[in-house]
Amino acid sequence: MTEYEINIAVEEPVDDEAGLRALITRCAKEALAREHVGFPAQIDIAVVGDEEIRALNAEYRHKDVVTDVLSFPMYEFYNGEAQEGLEGEADPETGRILLGDMVLNYRRACEQAAEYGHSPARECGFLTVHSVMHLLGYDHERGDGEQAVMRAHEEAVLGALGLTRA
Repeated sequence: MTEYEINIAVEEPVDDEAGLRALITRCAKEALAREHVGFPAQIDIAVVGDEEIRALNAEYRHKDVVTDVLSFPMYEFYNGEAQEGLEGEADPETGRILLGDMVLNYRRACEQAAEYGHSPARECGFLTVHSVMHLLGYDHERGDGEQAVMRAHEEAVLGALGLTRA
């Protein structure tokens, strides 16, 4: 079994930090495993508030609005396939390849959970899986066909985790 490292920095108050850390870790690792990431990989995750994610969204996406999650891939992938060689990219100390960063707005995730009528755990799980898919080159903004592919992969992971829609 391939080893994955999920580093989480919680920078905003959350209801159950230990539970959120466990959920995010479980979701990210399941997504990587189901996408057959066959090398030791690492993802760094920050749980932030509205202002931090708004500032990042403005700086990197030129959208000055609060959002739920942002993904910052380190390498170019297309629908789960690396588009560049990753040989020699592993951290010499850990042996892992940093796939990228995820920034999760916990407050917005909780608001969306209430809007959609499901639990905050389901929403945070979905946003984690969604972000991992972006790190692996899936992109719902490339068109309807690409959106359907990405959603199918997300729902497969969430179903395996028991985080189905209410």
